Amino acid sequence: MNLEWALQWGWSVLNACLYLLLQPFYYISILIVALSYRRQMLLERKLFHTRLHNWAGETWRVVWSGLIAGLALSALGMFVSVHLTSASIVCLWVTTLLLMLVRVRYLCLAYSVGLLGVAQFALNVAEGWQPVGTLGTSVAAIRGLDIPALLVLVAVLHVAEALLVRWQGGKAATPLFVEGKRGRLVGGYRMEDLWPIPLLLLVPVQGGFALPWTPLFGDGTGYMLAALPVLMGFSSVTLGQLPRQKAVLTSNRLLLYSVALLLLSLLAAWWSPLTLVAALFSFLAHEVLIWYGNMEESRLSPMFVHPEQGLRVLAVLPDSPATAMGILPGEAIYRVNSVVVNSRNELHQALRINSAFCKLEVRNLQGESKFVQRGMYDGDHHQLGVVLAPDADANWAVSIRPASIYRIVAMHLGARRRKGGQASKTESPSLDTIEK
Repeated sequence: MNLEWALQWGWSVLNACLYLLLQPFYYISILIVALSYRRQMLLERKLFHTRLHNWAGETWRVVWSGLIAGLALSALGMFVSVHLTSASIVCLWVTTLLLMLVRVRYLCLAYSVGLLGVAQFALNVAEGWQPVGTLGTSVAAIRGLDIPALLVLVAVLHVAEALLVRWQGGKAATPLFVEGKRGRLVGGYRMEDLWPIPLLLLVPVQGGFALPWTPLFGDGTGYMLAALPVLMGFSSVTLGQLPRQKAVLTSNRLLLYSVALLLLSLLAAWWSPLTLVAALFSFLAHEVLIWYGNMEESRLSPMFVHPEQGLRVLAVLPDSPATAMGILPGEAIYRVNSVVVNSRNELHQALRINSAFCKLEVRNLQGESKFVQRGMYDGDHHQLGVVLAPDADANWAVSIRPASIYRIVAMHLGARRRKGGQASKTESPSLDTIEK
């Protein structure tokens, strides 16, 4: 009996994995990720004449970390049963892709499952309506969705997303020159990560294999595994915090959202009238998180602006002299070779005082001074490998606006050239962002 069960289990896992590899949704999600990082790299080259990240490396990072998350969630999912058919999977992905055309952040399952839950409620109210053809198939698929179980899945996915944001949320942050209030240029960061998650879900079917345990929402004697690839994403723009601080704050809020949604979903499984409440909470609470984050950000003072004396560091290039000396984003370079520097020009002149060696006085975020030094070698970056906060002479700037899939696919960078310290009106003024 144990051998027979193991063979059935192994065959079901193999079949689900093959189905995952054959369907296009997982590959579409990886393509969207790769295009997003490619666009990010092009924007870095436009603004800073160098790249801070490698799009292929970043794509691989989120693919393998998403794979690990998918394995962990699939293992956890063995204790939760979800009524899911091929038509249901197509229905979920079509809804998600249609929402993505409106805004990229609507790729999140919180929106598609929540809206499908509202649609299911409306269709159940109009239970006498039975269309035929393709429309009838779609209506039947929506009516057959196990919304409470799917909302439990959304909640668990957001727990995984919160942990991924905490772990990796600041790694691919892109520095920006943004026009702040009153037209003044300030430095900031766009933080964007998308994780393709391959899921294997337990589905009750006639003739499936038996389980030695009873899963949550399980009401059948036989089960099989179904593949459901999803795309989770986090993106935000911060002008008043370090990327790491923003990632931790966002992670904490996502965890609170996940717990609240999980409790509502479990109550909805127990008392069906709460299904509509849980479905509405799924996407409305998500929007509230974004609105609150934007409002909080607007109240913060810009962090990446130059102090009265010294030069604020916006970012540090990898494998550069600045990295070797331990200079961090947000710190200010005060003295170079005993000379106080207040402009890029003064920084270059001070570095030329001793072309073979440099000594720096750097002030950290608490205003305390630290002294660092390093030999200079051929091939070292002429500006130590630091990206400084913008000044009035910056050539390029971006402004913040919601993202669209068109801009990602078309590699629309949203950067505009500035002339004489002012933005040129001949370029499109938009930086696409998502916040989650």
